Amino acid sequence: MTDDPLEIRDPAQFKALAHPFRHRLLFALGAGPATLSQLAARLGAAKGTVAHHLAVLTEAGMVRPAHSRQVRGGTERYHERTFRRLVGADTDAGATAALLGAYAEELAGDPDPLVHLRHLRLTPAQARRLRSTLDELVGEAEEAPPGQPRYGVLVSLYRHPPAVR
Repeated sequence: MTDDPLEIRDPAQFKALAHPFRHRLLFALGAGPATLSQLAARLGAAKGTVAHHLAVLTEAGMVRPAHSRQVRGGTERYHERTFRRLVGADTDAGATAALLGAYAEELAGDPDPLVHLRHLRLTPAQARRLRSTLDELVGEAEEAPPGQPRYGVLVSLYRHPPAVR
């Protein structure tokens, strides 16, 4: 998995993010490489379902083969995410909608979400600086050791429509 963010802008990426099960797969792979069988067991899904959705994510460039190993009776193939974090293309409403859909699904499953909304009056330069600062802060956060809970972080800065200003 690379530390570089994956910018969502390709139609295949939108298609890949359109299905809620693929969000679950991407989240599961965030813990590290896994086999088809491991993912099926972890997500409570049939291997055929997992294989289909992995293929869509692979075609979209979001998942790739990690490594394989010989085991009794065959070869275990591990899959991994190609990114550590997703970002929406600045000018693409579809990318933003896909990311917000993923966020909403994950948020719905959290019994104690940490959500904060605040409205600020900012100049365009202040807004760019705030976005940059928040991106840097999230990017510099240190990962806890394995076994600790995983948290999703969504950084969103948007302009209100003129009627709300």
